[in-house]
Amino acid sequence: MKADVSIAQSSGSYKIKVSGRASFECSPPLRNLAKSFDNEKVNCIAIDLADCESMDSTFMGVLAMIGLRAMKQNAPVEVLNTSDFNMNLLDGLGLSKLFCFKSDTAETICNFKSTEGLNADQKNDTVLEAHEILMEVDDANVEKFEKVVELVKKDICR
Repeated sequence: MKADVSIAQSSGSYKIKVSGRASFECSPPLRNLAKSFDNEKVNCIAIDLADCESMDSTFMGVLAMIGLRAMKQNAPVEVLNTSDFNMNLLDGLGLSKLFCFKSDTAETICNFKSTEGLNADQKNDTVLEAHEILMEVDDANVEKFEKVVELVKKDICR
């Protein structure tokens, strides 16, 4: 099942809910959200992964973008309800240092808006930038992703 990503926002606080298999296909809107943090004040970000089955490296790179940009504003990023499987994926890329992990059983009523179908033309740029961020976050990721970056750059230049 392809992921569904929804975002709720109120006064500089964001809640992101991810359901299904999070991949490069659903990443461009989150990349755009991360970039918007350069121009607006962010107080806190909560990313709920309770219904997230798995994540690919592009999606995790976009999560890293969110984490790095929030750090610049001293805004905490909480990753909620992470399964052991997804925690291992995040740890494997050295991303656990960017986030605070919590179990959140309280239901918060949010006005979520789905990001499905938005910015589909930005997938290659998102894949490239996400993997460059992963290599920046942890030196061990350079060997893992330098070929991906090289191939995507070639594809973009065609």
